[in-house]
Amino acid sequence: MNIPALWRRRQFVAVAGAAAALPALAQFRVEVSGVGLTQLPIAVVPFRGSDQAPQKIAAIVQADLERSGQFRAIDPAGAALDESSRPDLTPWRQKGADSIATGSVSRLADGRWDVRFRLWDVVRGQDLGGQSYAVTVGDLRLAAHRIADFIYEKLTGEKGIFSTRIAYVTKAGNRYNLWVADSDGENAQSALSSSEPIISPAWSANGSRLAYVSFESRKPVVYVHDVASGRRRLIANFRGSNSAPAWSPDGRTLAVTLSRDGGSQLYTIDANGGEPRRLTQSAGIDTEPIYSPDGRNIYFVSDRGGAPQIYRMPASGGNPERVTFTGSYNISPALSPDGRWLAYISRISGVFELQVMELSNGTVHSITDTTADESPSFAPNGRLIVYATRQNGQEALMTTTLDGKIKARLAGKGGDIREPDWGPFQK
Repeated sequence: MNIPALWRRRQFVAVAGAAAALPALAQFRVEVSGVGLTQLPIAVVPFRGSDQAPQKIAAIVQADLERSGQFRAIDPAGAALDESSRPDLTPWRQKGADSIATGSVSRLADGRWDVRFRLWDVVRGQDLGGQSYAVTVGDLRLAAHRIADFIYEKLTGEKGIFSTRIAYVTKAGNRYNLWVADSDGENAQSALSSSEPIISPAWSANGSRLAYVSFESRKPVVYVHDVASGRRRLIANFRGSNSAPAWSPDGRTLAVTLSRDGGSQLYTIDANGGEPRRLTQSAGIDTEPIYSPDGRNIYFVSDRGGAPQIYRMPASGGNPERVTFTGSYNISPALSPDGRWLAYISRISGVFELQVMELSNGTVHSITDTTADESPSFAPNGRLIVYATRQNGQEALMTTTLDGKIKARLAGKGGDIREPDWGPFQK
């Protein structure tokens, strides 16, 4: 198998479980650990009517907020409030809450669910507004994520990312699945199931398409998949391997790694297919391209200096400059949406750890204590990173704040979990 997967360490391991059990593999529970330096204390009161609802809205909202690292939960201790209540804020101040969220959920005559909520500033005694949604049962979780987004933006001034999606790959038995899920890993829908490996899912900038690599043809081939319709287009099936697709910010172009002319080198190709244009001319392996947020540069991995390191060059090609100098083996680059941070995987003393570099000054921080980290990807607000790892002997997806102080484990019930990519903000 002549692909740069040897660097990306995508080694799926068969696990027990039949294909019928695959949906369960995509369900996760959120476990948050760590304490941030500054966290906003908030009480999310159980929504009135939640006992009859198939989803616990308040619990989902609270888990979202805690996972962000920006909030600390205050126990609502049996409070009975909804969005129409004007709460007595004095006891909440005594509990140390800066804000409280209240709401209700009820079944409508047409079978949909009515979800309402309101946010209160406990310190100032202000009503900060609310929202209401009439949704199908399948969108109850989405409504909860949107409520969490509202709260996050009101209290931090930044956009929340809870209603965004992630893509990831699992292997169970002899089946590989490409999943599209909520940002907490729940509500996963299979975009592709195959008996051959699937790797390298990558979201387009508008969230409507996923590029990925499939081995259905017994070799790595690049496809672009329309998420809404499920239709897909074959983009790169040239001689040799076709791998590591990455979208340009305008969605018109993919950077890919091809070995059509010998060794693995970087090319660009129209997102609808066509003849690729070669970007690099090195004697080594060039792979894992990603575009800078402004589209002007491409970062990539190359062993042209003797060992894998991360380089940067103009998106149209040109002389690359080396970016990583700490450590002798650095792979899997990911850029924050503001272009300030570079996340990547470094092999240190034989183990693989997630690193974050501030590009303006080259300062590097190791932000995990696990030893098998893979495939970092930034949330669209740049505040969290999702990555694959192995923790306590189990495969897992994790999110972490950029300082590593708050981590959340999105723990699968079984199966090998790989290749997370965080999608953009939803329109």
